[in-house]
Amino acid sequence: MKKVSLSVINDLVTDNRVHKVIVSLQKMGFEPVLIGRILPESSPVDRVYRTHRMKLLFRKGFLFYLEYNLRLFFFLLTTKVDVLVANDLDTLPANYLASRIKRKPLVYDSHEYFTEVPELLGRPMVKGIWTWLEKLLVPKVRAAYTVCDSIAEVYHDLYKVDFKVVRNLPTCSGKPDVLPEVQKKSDAPKIILYQGALNLGRGIEAAIRAMMYIDGAELWLAGDGDITAQLKQLVAELQLEAKVKFLGRLPISQLSEITRQADLGISLEEDLGLNYRFALPNKLFDYIQAGVPVLVSNLPEMKRIVEQYRIGAIAETHQRKDLAETIKMALFNQEKNAVWKKNLIIAAKELCWENEEVILQEIYKPFLFENS
Repeated sequence: MKKVSLSVINDLVTDNRVHKVIVSLQKMGFEPVLIGRILPESSPVDRVYRTHRMKLLFRKGFLFYLEYNLRLFFFLLTTKVDVLVANDLDTLPANYLASRIKRKPLVYDSHEYFTEVPELLGRPMVKGIWTWLEKLLVPKVRAAYTVCDSIAEVYHDLYKVDFKVVRNLPTCSGKPDVLPEVQKKSDAPKIILYQGALNLGRGIEAAIRAMMYIDGAELWLAGDGDITAQLKQLVAELQLEAKVKFLGRLPISQLSEITRQADLGISLEEDLGLNYRFALPNKLFDYIQAGVPVLVSNLPEMKRIVEQYRIGAIAETHQRKDLAETIKMALFNQEKNAVWKKNLIIAAKELCWENEEVILQEIYKPFLFENS
C-alpha cells in the first residue's frame, strides 16, 4: 500500500476535516499516518489509522513554529512515506524539505487564507515572513486544494497553481433523510446557537449585545477560545446571564445533539481581512445537517450557500439593534421558517462529504500508480 503522511499543527482531537480526508484516502488504498503535537491538556486519540503526536517545548511564537517544523522534518525523513500532505502553511516548510530530499510528491491542503488571518493583522513583519514562505513554497507543490472557490481563485492568481476545492462538509452516510422533530415545551425559549472557537472576529460579541433587545430566546455558545473570559465579562456587565449560556468545548456526539435543539444557527464572521471575508465555516454545514435555519454575515461564500438553497437569513450589519431585529425575524417568522426547513432537507442531501470525496479521489488517484 502507498504510504501517505498528513501533518497538522494541532493536537488531532477536533480536526474533523483531516480525519475525513484520511478515511477517504484509506478507502482508496493508501496507508496514512497523521502527525501533530500533544499538549498537557490533550485528550487521547483512538483512530483506525496510525497517529504520531510530538511533545514540544514551546507552545507559541517563532520558537514554536521552528521547533515544530524541525521535529516534523526529522520524523518525515526517518519515516517511509510515498506522498506527503501539508495541512496549512505552518506545516509546509518541513514537508517541502522532506519531499525534496526523499523525492516524493508534496500535496498542499490549505484550510484558510493563512496570510490573511486576523492574528496577523497589525503585525507586518510576521505577516511578511509567512507571505515570503508562501510565495517560495506553494508554487512548488505537486497538487493543491482548499476550502472554497474564492481562496482557490486568489491562490491561482497569485501563484498560477491549480487549486481544487474540497469543502469541509459533514458526512451523510447512515443519516436518515429527515431528522425527527425535537420536542419542546410551547413556552420554552427559542435557542440561538453559536458553535466553534470563541475567537476574535467571529461576531460573538455582536450577538451577545443584540440579546439586550431580544426576548423569548437564549444564546448558547458551544466552544472555547482566546476571548472566552472577556465574553463572560461582557455578559456580566450587560446582566445577560439569564439569556447567554456558555456550554464550553463539547465532544462531537454531544455537540450534534445540542445543535439539533437549536432554532437558529449563527455564523457572524466579521470582515477582518480576506481570510474571514472568504470564510465558509464548518458550523454552517453542521447547522444544515441538523436541519437548523441559519443566520450568516453578508460575506460572499456564506451568502452564496444561504441564497442558493434559501435556508436562512443574511445579517447586513453587526450593529446591535439591527442585528437583533434580523435575529427576531429569523426566529419568529413562521412562514419563512417553514420554507427554510423544507429547503434544508434538500441542502443537507447535497452538501455532503461523500460528494466532495469524488474531487479528493481525482487529486490523489495519480499517486496510487506512481513508482515508489
